Amino acid sequence: MERDSIDFRNTAIRRLFLRFLLPTVLGMVSSAVFIVTDGIFVGRGVGSDALAAVNLVAPVYTLATGLGLMFGMGCSVVASVHLARGKARVAGINVTQALAVPAAGLTLAAAVLMAAWEPVLALLGTPASLLAPAREYLLWFVPFLMPIALFNILMFTVRLDGAPDFVMGCNLLAAGLNIVLDYIFIFVCGWGLAGAAVATGIGYTLGACIMLRYMLRRSRTLRPVALKFSPRSLRLTARNIGYMTYVGFPALLSELAFSCMMVAGNYAFIRYVGKEGVAAYSIACYLFPIIFMIYSGVIQAAQPIISYNYGAGQNRRANKAFRLALLTAAGFGAAVCAATWLGGNRLAGLFLTPDAPAYGHALAGLKLFSLGYLFFGINVAATGYLQSLERGKAAAGLTALRGIALMALAFALLPRWWGETGIWLAVPAAELLTALLLGALRLRLRRHRPTAR
Repeated sequence: MERDSIDFRNTAIRRLFLRFLLPTVLGMVSSAVFIVTDGIFVGRGVGSDALAAVNLVAPVYTLATGLGLMFGMGCSVVASVHLARGKARVAGINVTQALAVPAAGLTLAAAVLMAAWEPVLALLGTPASLLAPAREYLLWFVPFLMPIALFNILMFTVRLDGAPDFVMGCNLLAAGLNIVLDYIFIFVCGWGLAGAAVATGIGYTLGACIMLRYMLRRSRTLRPVALKFSPRSLRLTARNIGYMTYVGFPALLSELAFSCMMVAGNYAFIRYVGKEGVAAYSIACYLFPIIFMIYSGVIQAAQPIISYNYGAGQNRRANKAFRLALLTAAGFGAAVCAATWLGGNRLAGLFLTPDAPAYGHALAGLKLFSLGYLFFGINVAATGYLQSLERGKAAAGLTALRGIALMALAFALLPRWWGETGIWLAVPAAELLTALLLGALRLRLRRHRPTAR
């Protein structure tokens, strides 16, 4: 099949992986720059209370991102399998459905969130002292939920079409615009949190529009098609969306787990430390998406290789791509953990001045928090591999265990035993337990594997 310039079936796996790795990781890091840039400009330009307020509202952002990653991953896996089997038009239909349904759903959700802002902020654990800045950021940010989701979906589809460098360029352009607008809106115009929210939204909207134009004008095999609305077509759309949701749900669950981490941590810090603890914890929550995006970029670089070869029946090539992703993620985790221990003061200083009350909490806590990076990459790579093989239930179960069950347990118990130190160690403890469980399961499978006769 004359699909594109990238031959997933015959090119050496290492070469394919490296071809996707750099542009994919740089593109994902650029996406995380949206969040980090807001944090730096808000912390420096508005204050630590504003920084804490943004962290309280951040789960709404992760919901939109999670939906985008869910439909993007689900569509990419399903479309990869169809392309490997020569069904390019079916893959194009999948892409169109993956863009249209979340766009409509998030437009409606944005209207509901803006109308019900008060119970939403109460659910997120917003204290009275931070209600005003949290409300300001929420109301200005929510209108951009739909472009955020489309941006994340289009990253997958354009990359699958054989243009990972184009995706990287769109990410860099959008992130650069966000940085410029953050400076203008916050420091020049004095718009505070509203300026930060609008700057982020404009950056995502521009990136989504550029990638959508690519899909409509330049796509080789995944060009969107006109959807039909007959009863049979609607049934097929519902079936396809359901299956893409099944395959991609662990990606949404990962973002929900991140929201759970933020909400549980915010509650714990409010209870044991106060709003200074929330401001310090927000720095970890700003930095965490960069780590997650890099790990996600590593497994996304392997995902089209795994899915395509899995669909073509070449399982050995798929497994080799996974091993490369796993080793890359583990090595990166060790490097980032070491860098945090050596340069934690510089990381804290990006967001807060040394005289800020939250600075001391962040300086000690970021080092403890970074211990989780050693195991997080292994867990993300394992989840992504299961998704690439269309094993959505196993991937969702692993994500729920790691990001919700074990994390909630750690946040509930560790602060009682070790106070503030226990809060910072809750996430690393959950990641470590998950990695140990994965290792035990692998050993058990090896022991019960039948031997050849």
